Amino acid sequence: MKSAVETLSPTRARLTVEVPFEELKPSLDAAYKKVAQQINVPGFRRGKVPPAVIDRQVGRGAVLDQAINEVIPQKYVEALQANDLQPLAQPEIEVTKFEDNETLEFTAEVDVKPEITLPSYDGLEASVDDIELSDADVEEQVEALRERFATLIDVERPAADGDFVVMDLKATKDGEVVEGAEVSGMSYRVGRGGMLDGLDEALVGMTAGEEKVFSSELVGGDLVGESVDVAVSVSQVQEQELPELDDEFAQMASEFDTVAELTDDVRERLGRGRRLEQAAAARDAVLEALLEKVEIPLPETMVTDELNARRSSFEQQLAYAGMTMEKYLEDEKQTQEEFEADLERRVRDAVAAQFLLDEIAKAEEFGIDQQELTEHMVRRAQQSGQDPQEFANHMFEHNHIPELVQEILRGKALAKVVETAVVKDASGNVVELKNLRPDGTIGEPEAEEAPAAAEETEQTGETGESEEEKAEA
Repeated sequence: MKSAVETLSPTRARLTVEVPFEELKPSLDAAYKKVAQQINVPGFRRGKVPPAVIDRQVGRGAVLDQAINEVIPQKYVEALQANDLQPLAQPEIEVTKFEDNETLEFTAEVDVKPEITLPSYDGLEASVDDIELSDADVEEQVEALRERFATLIDVERPAADGDFVVMDLKATKDGEVVEGAEVSGMSYRVGRGGMLDGLDEALVGMTAGEEKVFSSELVGGDLVGESVDVAVSVSQVQEQELPELDDEFAQMASEFDTVAELTDDVRERLGRGRRLEQAAAARDAVLEALLEKVEIPLPETMVTDELNARRSSFEQQLAYAGMTMEKYLEDEKQTQEEFEADLERRVRDAVAAQFLLDEIAKAEEFGIDQQELTEHMVRRAQQSGQDPQEFANHMFEHNHIPELVQEILRGKALAKVVETAVVKDASGNVVELKNLRPDGTIGEPEAEEAPAAAEETEQTGETGESEEEKAEA
């Protein structure tokens, strides 16, 4: 076999492969055997039909086609290896020349990894914002903890913002009840939002036993975006009674004896969370600084596929959250064009970072062991809320282990870059990156038995993620 490579662009190549007819003979023999098993010819046992008879009965051309279909993938892989090409997608293959007993010639166009000249990645400098933690932040968390232990008391007055109501909802379209858009006996906090546009406005001022109809748009289901009539009836109006913020509450809600101890613990845990956010921001800032030092050509097909996948995932997560794209953009004060531009920038940076970290991992000759792979799979399973064993089984069954290995290697490459970087906050203080794991990800604050206060802190979104990142997670 002979092969030659033509560079069409920094990220696309065309292989031209010539295969002598002699190298097709094993595949041709296998094709004859396969056809012999599939046909019945009088005077011959199944599987024992001679090639000459098959040529008369079926035609040699059909057998040759079968042999070519088997040999081309093999020779394509051999040509990739011979020319040291790393494909990024399935190739576009075209048979350009073939005659019986003559050389087979085919071409294969494919996206390939770009060649990268690694810049120096020692001693990079980056900056991040200062950690901000105010008394108001702490008070908000303590207040949220009080709300977890609050009681609801029925009141005989119109519902106000912040009250709870027990309600029935039913959406209709042209007089017909919309499937999946009917609930009963649901407890809902007025003003919480996130269900239907117009619901909170309708509930304010309603009393127990009252019913009201308003117009809204569905945010999920087959009729998403359609205007519907929504009937809401209230059976109870309840106000929230918070427990007194005293030592007795601290003992009930946590492991601490006094409110002062509880408050100090909330402040400490919030501080750890903010430091964790800052460490993640520092890691990202270092990677951004590295990307600015090198130009990396990107395969547009790969960028487009990733862009479509992220957009679809984000829209799906919005639907699960009961929010339309229009509402999200309104809340973020962003136009559709600005959202698309920001998403494309993120995708291009992510693809470029993959290529760059792959090269660093290769240059550093990083490897992984079984324990690292196991720990990575457990962490991935936990992040997606899956059973670790089921997650591992799925990864093995669908041949995703190479992808996980590459994730770990990229993480190690990023850790290598970050460990020599100098990152300072806006006040000029050096940022400690002690929560950076060996695989390049940011770890959780040191594990401790979490009292109720800590659980509440975790539930109130102290993750430092943007809305888009939460939706993509």
